[in-house]
Amino acid sequence: MTDTTGREAVAAVWRIESARIVGALARYTGDFPLAEDLAQEALAEALVTWPRDGVPRNPAGWLLTVGRRRAIDAFRRRAARDDRYSALARDLGEGGAATGGVPPEADGAEPLWDPDQIDDDVLALMFISCHPVLSREARVALTLRVVGGLTSDEIARAFLVPTATVQARITRAKKTLAAAKIPFAVPPAEERAARLTSVLNVIYVIFTEASTATSGESLIRLDVAAEAQRLARVLTRLVPTEPEAHGLLALLELTAARFPARTDEHGQPILLEHQNRNRWDRSAIRRGRAALDQAARAGRGLGAYGLQAAIAECHAVADSVDSTDWNRIVLLYEALSRLSPSPIIDLNRAVAISMSQGPAAALALVDELKSAAALANSHLLPSVRGELLTRLGRRKEARVEFERALSLCANGPERTLLESKLAALD
Repeated sequence: MTDTTGREAVAAVWRIESARIVGALARYTGDFPLAEDLAQEALAEALVTWPRDGVPRNPAGWLLTVGRRRAIDAFRRRAARDDRYSALARDLGEGGAATGGVPPEADGAEPLWDPDQIDDDVLALMFISCHPVLSREARVALTLRVVGGLTSDEIARAFLVPTATVQARITRAKKTLAAAKIPFAVPPAEERAARLTSVLNVIYVIFTEASTATSGESLIRLDVAAEAQRLARVLTRLVPTEPEAHGLLALLELTAARFPARTDEHGQPILLEHQNRNRWDRSAIRRGRAALDQAARAGRGLGAYGLQAAIAECHAVADSVDSTDWNRIVLLYEALSRLSPSPIIDLNRAVAISMSQGPAAALALVDELKSAAALANSHLLPSVRGELLTRLGRRKEARVEFERALSLCANGPERTLLESKLAALD
């Protein structure tokens, strides 16, 4: 086996199984930061061993066995914790096993993890990675690392920050969790709803950044968006009765369905009215609508993610911009604004109003948003205002708005689009 083949096998197994492995190690050790370190040590050993000796018959079992042995080594080195080490060794049946060399295949009688508990392990992993004691940036980095299986380099490339910054965020996050003595467990029922909100938000933030990058030379980061979709699917399986989990999945599927038509062959953005709808992913639309139906069947009414998914569905089922049910979209945005007030939501509602009632009605709403702090340094507000002024024939004012939007925009393809709008005014 070549080094490349072996490394590709390690990467594939890690991406699929990392959450289960870290979760199992955290349950065994009762120490989440330690479990993540142990899993990384196992990964490092696999990168050396598999290209040399071949991929084991049970790759995930191999990694878990190495991690468990490293756990025993760690407890051995902690003289003050001899009792805990002995108990762990007895529970795992390791006794005084040697720690060197290649581990056994671990496909004998002893289960690598309890099949009835694995969902709880992954769910606990998601809850602890998205714990409110962590900053939003730390939650995103830790979730992509321990649940998504992405490397620090991959996370850094996705969010256009140095690898060292990502590594520092992950290290601080683990230290914070250890200092706060956050237990590795699915939170009790009375805490679960609030904590679930954090989990949903992290997945949403990951997908939002990937679907329209705030900076860089790519409009869409397909690999990161796909990872967010995968995490959302995992979550719906872990909490199947939570309507907002299905609402979030619906939103991600319906939004991603338009990705194939959102850029041209050069990666430049294509506006909605110019997109070839035959290129939209119909299978993703079907999955999204099915998830939205699942969210609605809960009987509690759609939440914030469900309402956004319902808006995305209006676009997905329309044959063209003109045939889109803009009045329904306006109503959905009004409901969303009451449920989850946000200047961004109001700005999107203004765009929908411009399509249903005309640009003048929308401009009045946009002007009310000019004082919103959340939009002060965003190119979105002047971009929308410039578009409305153009449609009203106020080209001189539109130029000022597009120039301001250009000065605030850090994404290459979006800058190109703004430059084309400026050129069109000439």
